[in-house]
Amino acid sequence: MKNTHSLRRRAFSLIAASAFLFSACGGATESSDTTSPENSLKIVSLSPTATEMLYAIGAGDQVVAVDSLSTYPAEVAPKVTKISAYEPSAEAILAYEPDVVLISNDMNKITEQLTTADPEIDVWTGAAASSIEDVYTQITQLGELTGRVDAAADVVEDMKERIDAAVPNEAPAVSYKAFYELDNTYYSVTSNTFVGALLKQIGFNSIADGVEEGNDYPQLSAEAIVAADPDVIFLADTKCCQQTAETVAARPGWGDIAAVKNDGVVELDDDIASRWGPRIVDLIEQFAAAYEALQKQG
Repeated sequence: MKNTHSLRRRAFSLIAASAFLFSACGGATESSDTTSPENSLKIVSLSPTATEMLYAIGAGDQVVAVDSLSTYPAEVAPKVTKISAYEPSAEAILAYEPDVVLISNDMNKITEQLTTADPEIDVWTGAAASSIEDVYTQITQLGELTGRVDAAADVVEDMKERIDAAVPNEAPAVSYKAFYELDNTYYSVTSNTFVGALLKQIGFNSIADGVEEGNDYPQLSAEAIVAADPDVIFLADTKCCQQTAETVAARPGWGDIAAVKNDGVVELDDDIASRWGPRIVDLIEQFAAAYEALQKQG
């Protein structure tokens, strides 16, 4: 199994360079998707976002195992394991004899554990995105890694087209107040975060801005939220905390909030809201739809 590993390692080491050349040359390339030994890999993904990216570019057949939270798309179901992305077990990962392991952060120093046990294993890190460009870069890199260059380019292009259709070219003339709820203890995001910046582009100002200096994920009090009277409330806790427009309306004092009175409570999919894969476009489109609804109200 390891006789092609050195060749694969050389291919992996060229990803960063090729991704740079790809962007420097404006994406011009005559390469096509292949399944040569360099990119016919055995991949273990410990990142739900990376898992979604792999399947989006058609590289799901190279995935041999994923962590317990990588449950999308449906085709990945047979490969879901009990391996935790937060407390990964090197022994459990090594049992799948992977060529490459994908992570979003180095929990438990898993990179050191894996490469110490098997120096031929490569570890790819796709850290949480801070911009849409970061998302495009990671998809492109995974396309290089798996030999799905053209497919990755197609995914990125489709994302760009949909985002261009949803996000205004110029700063919105009217801004609305938004409360983005991470959980039912009222943690939120400021405009300095990835999600907060997306909201800002659409035309929303987070009511969490300036609440706690130096903290872009502050916890707000119920009283502060009611006083801020947001025009829209985005619920990113519909799965984890079973929150709905109905549960929000039932909270003491919340019935007087503009978002509640005007059907401005938007229920999000927790998984989409917490990941930065291709489905981030779905989230952006929900933001845009909420903005459009507010504008129609006048």
